[in-house]
Amino acid sequence: MMTRETALQILHEYTKSESLRRHALQVETCVAAYAARLGEDENSWRVTAVLHDFDYEMHPEAPDHPMKGEPILAGLGVPEEIRRAILSHANYSGVSRDSALEKTLFACDELSGFISACALVKPSRKVAEVDVKTVRKKMKDKAFARSVSRDDIVNGAAEMGLDLDEHIAFCIQAMQGNADAIGL
Repeated sequence: MMTRETALQILHEYTKSESLRRHALQVETCVAAYAARLGEDENSWRVTAVLHDFDYEMHPEAPDHPMKGEPILAGLGVPEEIRRAILSHANYSGVSRDSALEKTLFACDELSGFISACALVKPSRKVAEVDVKTVRKKMKDKAFARSVSRDDIVNGAAEMGLDLDEHIAFCIQAMQGNADAIGL
């Protein structure tokens, strides 16, 4: 089994951007919170989230990311279940999202980035000031964080069988509980 520490080493080897590293930790925070809530293996869920965009600097264009990163992870001994979840987080990969891990990674990826963007426009630049109302209001502003797919946020919650506001609140709470570690 791969450890979180090994996943972090891989992330740091392949990802030099501090913002991408923070994104990995923000997604990890939300995914790990769901693992605990659902009684799943928190370590493997953390590893998945930490590694989900490890190859983005090398392959920033679809469909290269995460398709070209998957063989690298295989060569590093990353388990198939984790690699499959990483592939499934890209809508264009052709890999369906079937497991709870796959659905959760997809649901938390864009949303955690959007919550982070909401925090960074607050006067304190802290996630402590973000609430569901803020996120929902900013989702309507197409110019705000325009690269974040609102459809992926909505569809992610739906795929998990969650009310969107409940999902947003859960991720905000998780990120608030880990604010220092995720840079917010």
